[in-house]
Amino acid sequence: MKIYSARQLACSVLLIPASVIPQAAIAEQTTNNSDASSTMIVTATPLTPSELDTPAAVTVVNGDDIRHAKPRINLSESLGEVPGLQILNRQNYAQDLQLSIRGFGARSTYGVRGLRIYEDGIPSTMPDGEGQTSNIDLSSVGSITVLRGPFSALYGSSSGGVIDIQSQKGKQPPEIEASSYYGSYGTWRYGLKASGATGDGTHSGDVDYTISTQRMTTKGYRDHSGARKNLANARLGVRLNDVSKLTLLFNSVDIKANDPGGLSRSEWRSDPRQSPRGDQYNTRKTVKQTQAGLRYDRQLSLNDDLSVMMYAGQRDMTQYQSIPYTPQLKPTHAGGVIDLTREYQGIDTRWTHRGDAGPVPFSVTTGLDYENMQEHRKGYENFHMVDGSAVYGEKGALRRDERNLMWNLDPYIQTHWQLLDKLSLDAGLRYSNVWFDSNDHYITADNGDGSGDTNYHKWLPVGSLNYAVTDAWNVYLSAGRGFETPTITELSYRNDDAPGLNLNLKPSTSNTVELGSKTRIGYGLLSAAIFQTDTDNEIVVDSSSGGRTTYKNAGETRRRGVELGLDEQFADNWKLKLAWTWLDATYQSNVCSDSNCNGNRIPGIARNNAWASLGWEQEDGWYASGDIHYLSSIMADDENTAKAPSWTTVGLTSGYKFRYSNMLVDAYTRVDNLFDKEYVGSVIVNESNGRYYEPAPGRNYGVGLSVTWQFQ
Repeated sequence: MKIYSARQLACSVLLIPASVIPQAAIAEQTTNNSDASSTMIVTATPLTPSELDTPAAVTVVNGDDIRHAKPRINLSESLGEVPGLQILNRQNYAQDLQLSIRGFGARSTYGVRGLRIYEDGIPSTMPDGEGQTSNIDLSSVGSITVLRGPFSALYGSSSGGVIDIQSQKGKQPPEIEASSYYGSYGTWRYGLKASGATGDGTHSGDVDYTISTQRMTTKGYRDHSGARKNLANARLGVRLNDVSKLTLLFNSVDIKANDPGGLSRSEWRSDPRQSPRGDQYNTRKTVKQTQAGLRYDRQLSLNDDLSVMMYAGQRDMTQYQSIPYTPQLKPTHAGGVIDLTREYQGIDTRWTHRGDAGPVPFSVTTGLDYENMQEHRKGYENFHMVDGSAVYGEKGALRRDERNLMWNLDPYIQTHWQLLDKLSLDAGLRYSNVWFDSNDHYITADNGDGSGDTNYHKWLPVGSLNYAVTDAWNVYLSAGRGFETPTITELSYRNDDAPGLNLNLKPSTSNTVELGSKTRIGYGLLSAAIFQTDTDNEIVVDSSSGGRTTYKNAGETRRRGVELGLDEQFADNWKLKLAWTWLDATYQSNVCSDSNCNGNRIPGIARNNAWASLGWEQEDGWYASGDIHYLSSIMADDENTAKAPSWTTVGLTSGYKFRYSNMLVDAYTRVDNLFDKEYVGSVIVNESNGRYYEPAPGRNYGVGLSVTWQFQ
């Protein structure tokens, strides 16, 4: 029997993401005196990603750290420690967070672009590349893995990287947790979570479960920014037999949120809390999304595993925009209300084999990923005429009616070769295919048939070399190609007001080279990476006005950056976390129609992003921590004539934990933006009316309480 070292058996995020590692991932051989034959024993614990051994920039954030003394409302609360990740809170639950990795996704005026998001193996990113974070339940997160760069063939097409969220796996003893948070601006969150397991997960019929639900309401920092969100998440695992397991997944979110919109610089300076267009047009959005998934993991033999992930979901959204009625009088205008229903489903089947090629151990993962989405998109006027005047915020006449279909079918393969004891090679290839088909059902004499179809495809190779200088110090060199197609929303509007999709918009292709090093220091990890990404046909904002955005291709761009991260624990109870990113993102060709933008900074991207936290915590009793976040200025337009100034904020947290019988009580208080800094939290890129700025709140406070009971 071949014996593999721990390093050879380790499954990195680059090779096998945590969301699809089979539960029966490792088998051991044992013998006894009466029988010389081998007996297979399957363990029930999945492998966790190795930050040290992965030959790419990767950060794993533990779920307990995400929840500890945090509101548990937004990802922006807890991912500041990830280098290369820029995550900004718009203070606008109608538009989601502004999230980008290495500058990819910064163009997004709502939702997430340029990277892939997975939750328990189910893509939160649609086949066209549009994603969202509003359905992530932070109360039940087990871990979040952030992979920066296009260095995995196992995921769908993206340029920036991957965010992989794993829900908690239930374990013994069963427990139930009630938690709540109350903060400034009338913000309430309260939730209930139950988790547990029967058996140890190795026997037929063993079950593990995690069920969580919560509700959040807020009046919002700005006028017209109130929101309400209901969220539920569930994970149920069933051991079928010694070599297979079935995992059932469910997630549902229901959001109703007002949209305060952007402000001009003068409006921001005079009153950052105002929302003149929100009040005038009653801008708002409602979202309802429900999805379910089924994952089957089976160990076919000692060296072979099979994983099948199937899922389906539906998303309904209605949005009222701040568009005056005069532009809507054009026969080709799609109106100021978006009403759409999306149904999506997919299946990802993959096989992993471990073996030897002569003296060289290797593993290979190959699979086929199929995703599709059907969208029924309607547009309505956002007004009614009363006595010759427009009354906004009411659904009027139909102005758009189309059915859009998109799907992808991607074969992929990725391999790991242990060339020498200290030298390993990872290589992969994915063939990405994306099809769009639009059928226009709103055709009038002055509004022609806007039906059309297109498809995009690209070979996506990745490769890396990893050298283990010592058992605690690795150096790697990686290269990969990213592929980013226009989303259906980016295709939806043409800058000439003609009907139909903007099928002249091309996909962007990026090539990235990265050199990195990681080393264990005491109980922590120090990581560093330098990279360069060159992109052709980058998709950028052409114009944005009244909540409607059109896009164009920008020719060539370049991103060069340095990332440093430190996660250290010392003197038993002290924790130090540091993250710094320097990112120079510029146009390498002219993207502007009325000036020369060659060499300008790409808007929406900070050149420097630094974050640090220091905390003291013991098993029970008092704890405290502080954090500081610095973000340099962000350009708001391609011409670089408008920008949001740099800012620095400080936060403090203190709490107390105690145990009584089987109960754990954790009470805390926190203050954010301690020194009441007035700053812009995010920008709306290339907003045509100069309303780029989305202000962040001043000093704000919160208190929280969680009570956990274990059934022992």
